[in-house]
Amino acid sequence: MAKKILIVEDNDNNRSLFQDILRFYDYDVSVAADGAEGVALARELLPDLILMDIQMPGMDGMTAGRILKHDSLTRNLKIIALTSFAMQGDEEKFLAAGFDAYLSKPVNTRELPDRVKEWLAAERST
Repeated sequence: MAKKILIVEDNDNNRSLFQDILRFYDYDVSVAADGAEGVALARELLPDLILMDIQMPGMDGMTAGRILKHDSLTRNLKIIALTSFAMQGDEEKFLAAGFDAYLSKPVNTRELPDRVKEWLAAERST
């Protein structure tokens, strides 16, 4: 059975690109355009992995991630923070907020499938 991945990304081009790449590698991919939709889909689908953009209008990725990590239904989902505004200390900030890993944009599309495979194989550190 294909692993389920939820992409929460407000940029149409990024969302489509990530979706196309991961579907090519036989993942079952769902998408959300903002944090609120991402939280709702995560609760419904219980994906194996969530790629969560941090900078989104409305509910941002930090808020969405905190909501999911504080919900007994979704607290053990693997969530990867995605941001194009990479600054020193960001990785520590995201890990402290409960994200499982961090990936800066632009994403290397050749490496993305391997990174996803690694994240899916990693044990949850809870």
